[in-house]
Amino acid sequence: MSSKYAPKGPVGRAVHGFEENAIAVLLGLMTMLTFANVVLRYGFNSSIIWSLEVVLVLFAWLVLFGIAYGFKVTAHLGVDAITNLLPVGPRKVVALIAGAVTIFYALMLVKGAWDQWAPFADLPPTTGTWFPTGFDFDARGRSFFETDQIPMPEWLRFLEDWINYGERYSKLPRMVPYTILPIAAVLILFRVCQAVWRVWTDEAESLIVSHEAEEAVEEAAKLNKEA
Repeated sequence: MSSKYAPKGPVGRAVHGFEENAIAVLLGLMTMLTFANVVLRYGFNSSIIWSLEVVLVLFAWLVLFGIAYGFKVTAHLGVDAITNLLPVGPRKVVALIAGAVTIFYALMLVKGAWDQWAPFADLPPTTGTWFPTGFDFDARGRSFFETDQIPMPEWLRFLEDWINYGERYSKLPRMVPYTILPIAAVLILFRVCQAVWRVWTDEAESLIVSHEAEEAVEEAAKLNKEA
């Protein structure tokens, strides 16, 4: 990894390792499940019925992990044609304002992710529209909702006592795939704060700007010269 994106501190290294390992595992599982299903379908006229739903869940997890990781490696697209015309001082001020707005959005994302996931885990969502003002303990739990086809692993049977009042699950509860919502929201908030801190400490001039098109043109021009 480039030193530009090298994690700093024990927390940064732990989060970085968690993200990269999770992304690698998700990609590996998606590839293996898809390959196995193709072989079964065309070679044995059979299929893993629940594999499509699992792959969809894994893909959703991968996208949400990727959003947070993109903040770290400045892979998200941004428009900086105007800010680049500003002197260094005003450019930093504009970047910090953009960072404050992004942090506010990320905080709302954390609240929304919790409110969406909590009922499926038999936990109370928050009250309040913009900011959490408490917990709604009267909200109806949705822990009994199950996925359509994903079988219930035996090692997760403890969830029946934890969140489903002892009722047996015939399929995987939706709480499990939806767990990525609060996890990804917190990771996004963490990465946004890191990006803003880089601007504050003059390690970066902008928040999250990728110049993929310019880099691609420069690379193509370089290849043409070498050819």
